[in-house]
Amino acid sequence: MSILLRLVRSHRIKNGLMFLKPKEIKIYNRIYRSDLPTQKTEKEDLYEIKDAWASYGFDTKNKEIDRQAMHITFFTCISVVLVFGALIIGYAPDPLLKDWAQREAYLQLRHREENGLPLIDPNLIDPSKFTLPSEEELVDVEIII
Repeated sequence: MSILLRLVRSHRIKNGLMFLKPKEIKIYNRIYRSDLPTQKTEKEDLYEIKDAWASYGFDTKNKEIDRQAMHITFFTCISVVLVFGALIIGYAPDPLLKDWAQREAYLQLRHREENGLPLIDPNLIDPSKFTLPSEEELVDVEIII
């Protein structure tokens, strides 16, 4: 970490990077009026220029309203939508009832083992409700189990 800090300091000294300098440097903060051609040194001929600012797109005329709207929007999007949305999705009940189905299957298995029944009933569906193909019909058909 100290190597990184030394590197940043050396680059700041060598290159004079703008983002490491104080922010109070204003190159053009006054401008002369062009309609008064003769006297440019009087205080009445000068007027202040407002600081240039890039709008975030919420308000193009007022800097404070623009920044406030940007902060409120980003706070709402990030903290409310992402954080609380992830918590709601993470702690929501099981919508497909997968846990319930697995628990019910374990209860059925325990019940069948205790009563001496087969684990899976071979006549789960009544054989009279469907017809199976005969051996002659299944000769050319490949059966994959």
